[in-house]
Amino acid sequence: MPEFDSLLVANRGEIALRVFKSAQQLGLRTVAVYSDADAGAPHCQAADCALRLGEAAPSASYLNIAAILECARSSGAQAIHPGYGFLAENAAFAQAVHEAGLIFIGPPAAAIAAMGNKAGAKAIMLAAGVPCVPGYQGEDQSDECFLAAAHDIGFPLMIKAAAGGGGRGMRRVDSMEAMAASLQSARSEAQNAFGSGELILEKAIIEPRHIEIQVFADSHGNVLHLGERDCSVQRRHQKVIEEAPSPAITPELRARIGAVAVAATRAIGYVGAGTLEFLLDASGQFYFMEMNTRLQVEHAVTEAVLGLDLVAWQLRVAQGAALPLTQEQIDARFASGGHAIEVRLCAEDPAQEFIPQSGPVVFWQAPPQVRCEHALHSGGAVSPHYDSMLAKIIAHGPSRADAVRQLQRALAETHLLGVTSNRYFLAQCLAHPVFRSGQATTAFIAQNLPAEARQRPMADATAQHLACALLAAQRLRQQTRRYPAELTGWASSARYPQTQRFELDGMAQQFQVLHTGEQSGEIVQADGNIGFSMTALDGVQVSICMAGVAHKVLAVDGYFVHNGREYTLRDTSAMPATRAAQGAGDGRIKAPMNGRVVALEVAAGDVVKAGQTLLVLEAMKMEHRIAAPADGVVAELLVELGAQVGPGQVLLVLVM
Repeated sequence: MPEFDSLLVANRGEIALRVFKSAQQLGLRTVAVYSDADAGAPHCQAADCALRLGEAAPSASYLNIAAILECARSSGAQAIHPGYGFLAENAAFAQAVHEAGLIFIGPPAAAIAAMGNKAGAKAIMLAAGVPCVPGYQGEDQSDECFLAAAHDIGFPLMIKAAAGGGGRGMRRVDSMEAMAASLQSARSEAQNAFGSGELILEKAIIEPRHIEIQVFADSHGNVLHLGERDCSVQRRHQKVIEEAPSPAITPELRARIGAVAVAATRAIGYVGAGTLEFLLDASGQFYFMEMNTRLQVEHAVTEAVLGLDLVAWQLRVAQGAALPLTQEQIDARFASGGHAIEVRLCAEDPAQEFIPQSGPVVFWQAPPQVRCEHALHSGGAVSPHYDSMLAKIIAHGPSRADAVRQLQRALAETHLLGVTSNRYFLAQCLAHPVFRSGQATTAFIAQNLPAEARQRPMADATAQHLACALLAAQRLRQQTRRYPAELTGWASSARYPQTQRFELDGMAQQFQVLHTGEQSGEIVQADGNIGFSMTALDGVQVSICMAGVAHKVLAVDGYFVHNGREYTLRDTSAMPATRAAQGAGDGRIKAPMNGRVVALEVAAGDVVKAGQTLLVLEAMKMEHRIAAPADGVVAELLVELGAQVGPGQVLLVLVM
């Protein structure tokens, strides 16, 4: 039987930390690898040793097979765990690991190859009698063939990348007129993400549930399913919330879909952890979509319900051990295991179509009472080179309602300041009646939280007054360094209020403040002053008593948090008052994020219409189309194809 005592994880971030935790509990020596962007990152510090792969770009580091194998050789690692993403479902990598005399923690390369291409996987599943979504998965990749197939399939339909997953290279198309542009866009994104522009077409199943079955197989012929996960809440065809069990699955349906998943797993000679993904329509019919030949991001909810460590199972199976439980034992655990829900905390802006964000992490605090897997720390940074997911927060309770409540509290106690995240949006999802009733489908976000509902509401009066009190107290502390507190605001005739100007979430505010003590004062109002006093609770939290109500506030370097919501705060008291800018844009089209220009759709002198695509940026593995805000003429094009751009950089100039 193969044995190893040293494990290299060919990945980064929270998944590397997750694998290290189980490996070290099993007594294994752990080896990390890192890019220049990750030097000194938490996953490097958690391992027994860490080796440099290369530059920040994934192609030079986490996708560099030769460099990873050299790190394994030089470190003495005998096995490699791929995590998820990067090379996790790359058959060539699994084969290269095997040929180097190392153990790959995953299925055989042949199984990865068989299921790694959606077209080939559907052919295998159809031959095995697994129900699949009707569509086209042929070798002819010409636009003419796709257009003809689309006519036969009917609309709406889905264009999907044959290789890879995660929503990349995926487009819903509702008419023949949109097919050509959608094919071009999907093919480009698939090529950039997976190195293959091969596509397939599938009939769009309207408002389905996204159900996946966790499977596990060993080298002794044992195959189990570990129940289902419901991953229906998605944006950009990528999962946002996952839970187990699914509110839509009965024990009878679980047994039926689980048996199909086990049969499909046997059909390809699988070993290790894997997941089969299905669409479930309103009638209860399910259709195979794809198989992920790796550990899933959402494996934690299955672990919580079953009380198992799936990474430890992976490591033991790779050493030749048999699966430790029977299907009957798994079924019993699942039936009595309560409910678990996971949310993905991502660096993105939900109010701006979930555009990825990068930048400094001014302050990070994980929720204290639930499982939270992350690789964040205060003073760190979110790199533009990698996936936008930053953390997974998992709640587990005896019922679904208990798990939802726990997760809502956990999100309110999760603090990420400095980089924009989807934390507030996740709280919106959990609070929505459709989600709470267990009725969410893949249309949940589009139907219930469209763009206008995702806009953050303006700060209310309480937040404005708290911001004023925070800055007033800070100002007083600065002044007392120069002269005693009792002289602050003093005049020979009477005490006088001081003007406090600031920006709260970018909106200008101005108040008059009368200081009454070292940490107290009054906000001057026409209908009566509002008194406040402040007490420090710890290094970052204060209690502000205002109008008889004590408010707990977390305040750090230009940010504060109150009632689970983050605010940006900028003191402008020392600056001259300015008038708000008037009118629409000045025609300068700026980059909303770090990214690479992967398509230029216009040239200088072109006449464009509002909404027309000007160029396409690739950021955090996704393509983002930059559209014209109004009719106009391209006066100047300031970037070239392949250029790296930063947030706020002017890309082109429109005369509107």
